[in-house]
Order: sequence, then C-alpha cells, then structure tokens
Amino acid sequence: MIDTKVLREKILDLAIRGKLVPQDPNDEPASVLLKKIREQKKQMVKEDKLKAKDIKNDTVIFKGDDNLHYEQFADGTVKCIEDEIPFEVSDGWAWCRFVTICPYGEAEKVETNTISDDEWILDLEDIEKNTGKILYYATKKERNAVSTKHRFFQGQLLYSKLRPYLNKVVIAPKDGYCTSEILPLKLYGNISPQYIQIFLMSPTFLAHVNMLSYGVKMPRLGTDDGKQVLIALPPLNEQHSIVERYMEAIPFVEKLESTCNDFSTQIDLVKSKILDLAIHGKLVPQNPEDEPASVLLERIRAEKEELIKAGKIKRDKKESVILKGDDNSYYEKVGNEVTCIDGEVLFEIPQGWCYTRLSSISEIIMGSSPNGTSINRNGNGMEFHQGKICFTDKIIGHSISFTDKSVKLAKENSLLLCVRAPVGEVNITDRCVCIGRGLAAISPLSKMQTEFLFYWLQSFKKVLLQKATGSTFVAITADTVKNICIPLPPLEEQNRICKAIDKIFVVLDIIEQSLN
Repeated sequence: MIDTKVLREKILDLAIRGKLVPQDPNDEPASVLLKKIREQKKQMVKEDKLKAKDIKNDTVIFKGDDNLHYEQFADGTVKCIEDEIPFEVSDGWAWCRFVTICPYGEAEKVETNTISDDEWILDLEDIEKNTGKILYYATKKERNAVSTKHRFFQGQLLYSKLRPYLNKVVIAPKDGYCTSEILPLKLYGNISPQYIQIFLMSPTFLAHVNMLSYGVKMPRLGTDDGKQVLIALPPLNEQHSIVERYMEAIPFVEKLESTCNDFSTQIDLVKSKILDLAIHGKLVPQNPEDEPASVLLERIRAEKEELIKAGKIKRDKKESVILKGDDNSYYEKVGNEVTCIDGEVLFEIPQGWCYTRLSSISEIIMGSSPNGTSINRNGNGMEFHQGKICFTDKIIGHSISFTDKSVKLAKENSLLLCVRAPVGEVNITDRCVCIGRGLAAISPLSKMQTEFLFYWLQSFKKVLLQKATGSTFVAITADTVKNICIPLPPLEEQNRICKAIDKIFVVLDIIEQSLN
C-alpha cells in the first residue's frame, strides 16, 4: 500500500526544490522580485509605514564566482553561508531570509472584550495537522474566549508557532481572530501566500524549525529564529504554477487516503462486532467457578459505604439494586420502591452476570470549566481537557492547555466520556487531569476493570446519542450518565474479555496500519 503521508511530503519537497513544474527562462527572476520588495520597504519607511529598524536586517543572498552562497548585510559586510543552504535551487530562484519578505512575529493584538460574540475565533485544535485544513469553526460566544487574540484577514497566511512539528499552516478563508499562538503572516510584494504555505509545510522546513524550537512541554519557534529562516523563492509566475500543480495533486492523494479509509471502515465494523459479542457474553466462555457479579456488587456497595463515612463521596439517594423476578422480568429497587425496567434492559445476559447502573459501580464527576483567565499554554498548573481534541484510540493524549485553578479533576485510570458533541466518545486517562464541561470522569470502584467499561461504553455510543438533547449542540446530562444500565460480568470474566479484545484489536490495528 502507498504511504499517503510520505506521498504528501514528497510532493511538498518537489515543489520547494523546483521539480514540480518546469522552469520558464522568460519568467522574471526571483532576485528581481526581492529587489522590488526591498525598494518597497524603503519607500514604506519614508512614508512612516515602517520603521528604519524594520529593514535593518534585510540582506541579499547570492552565489559567488566560487559557486558558494554569500550573504550581504545592510552595513556592506559579506559572509559565506554555504553551510546553511539546505539544497541547490533552480535557475531564476533565490534564497532569502523570512524577515526580508515577512515581518514574522508581528501581529495585531485585540482584547476579547472588543470582539463581537458572533466573530470567528480560531484555536490551534481547529486546524488539522499536515493538511492545511480547518476542521472546526466557533464564535467568541461558543469559545467563551477571554485571552488576547490576534486579528487576521481573509487570504492571510496563518502559522502555528506552538508545537511546529504538528505542521498547522492555513490560509484564512475569511476575517477573524485567533489564539496568540497562531501568527497571521503579512507578506511584502506580490508573493503568493499559498506558495509560502507549501514551503512552511515542507519536510525541509519542518526539520529545520524542529531543531530551532525551544521548550520541552510546549516547544515553540522563537521570533528571532523565525525571522532568520531561509526561504527558497521561485519567480512569481512559477510560484503560481507550483500552487496550481500542488492543488491538482492533493485531491489524488486524498482519494488514495479515502481508499485506505474504506478498508479502515471495514475494520471498524469488525471491531464493533467484537465489542458486541463481548458485552453479550459471547466472546469468551463463562466459568461457573467465577465469583458472580452480584458478589462484586455487594463488595462495591460496602466500599462506597466506607467512602461515605469518610466523607469522600456523598450518598446517592437513588442508589438501586437491579434483579430478575420470578416472572423473568427485570426490576429496580430504590429504597422501598420497585419498578419494572424491562424497557431499559437491552438483552439477556449469561449466568453469573447482572445488570447495574453505572453510578452503582463507579464515581462519576461531571466536568466544569475553570475561569478562562486561569487557562494557559505555558505548562503552569494542571493539564486541562475540554473535549475529545486529544482523544486517541484508547489513552488520551497530552493537552496544550493548563490551568492553575482546577475545578473538576479526573483521577488516574478514569474514563473520560464526551457529554457534549461529539457525544459518546470515550478515552482512558493514565494521569490526573482537569476536565471542562464537555467531559465526564468515570472512576471504577473495587478493582473494576476500567478497560471493560471502556469497551462497553464504546459499544453503547449509539444509545447515548439517542439520549442526547439540544438545538445548538447536543449533550447528555449527568443523570443520563449515572443511569446507564450496564450488563456486568464477573470480575474474572471482565479480565478475560479485555485480554481477548486486546489480542484481536492488535492484529486488526496491524492490518489497518499496513493500509497507510
């Protein structure tokens, strides 16, 4: 199978090396374009549109008679920079520093209290890595934004300086505002922003800026380093030709990706069937010597009583026991009240299993977002998650957001369930994190298998979606989460189920990876 990621990188690499389209000797050389830009900037200084300091770092890069690259500075000094040049460029092309064609690092800062509620606010999580696509649009009101933003305009190039290895570079489809971690780039002259986007997404540029990035948790490309990055600039006409050819090639790559995705869909269906067999008690054999699930439930109730006495949790006034009557119907007892719940029981369960509410076997915490002013991207405080942005196949990835005023915490080895769109997505956290109102934390009690609940909730996603309500965005309530009716196997069988699923999924994942 074709590795489409490698294919994308190859196309980008060919584009910035002058090998994607043929050169036209009649094109005005890039050196002339750069000269015009330098003259333009000098005129802008005269008109007080730029300051003298803004052009003092402009340089001219040229090739000497010895075939080596040299850089001439504003004071007339010349330095050999051959060791900085990553590759040879085609005739008519030229190397330049980013600062020559773009005031990298400069942006119009805007306080959020001056932004209308219906204005578009772009965040890092909204941008798809490696593709230059925007995945999600949200207004200021939806974001509950409070921090200072950068203003940008339609057609402007937007570059993420935070975690540059994620390769998030887009062209703004309309005016808006963005997080200060995104830099709106203003280009001098007639340089194509689409070509610069291609260059910034290229593997050559990524490799270079990853070496320059500073910070362990939150690596960034610094302003000074960004200004000094070398750009391979083609003639203007060739820039447009490269962009055109690139835009023609990418749909082909995406079609290949789609083909792989079709195979992936089939694999997802197989996984879904495996989960269905597991929760019906048909994936692994039952062992009559296993301690019944009813005994496990009694142990959990005793554990909860101890936690209540210790003041660690509150008593649930709706704590219930679900049992099967002599008439073969299922009943739920809450206090002295008994109700038939056959309508909630999805299927018959094997001997030794029993039905229970999710709240009866776990501690459930609904997320609550801290004040927006406490959220930062400097690594200060507790790691913060608002929704499924960092979700993976199982273990949640690391967020770029932190808060020093944690409100609701998810314990280590808890399940994180999306309670707002997209409802029903679930992950496991292997560390303590702060959760916003888009998530619920589910902490199993009495050595319950977290993985079993993880797989069960995955299979239960469609039911949760049916229970979701809301017009602007769908969501499920705390009561909906607490009242999820779970078919509970004996603890030993939970372990066998999880081991069987893991073994099968490993094979399926290997097959899926071979498609990419």
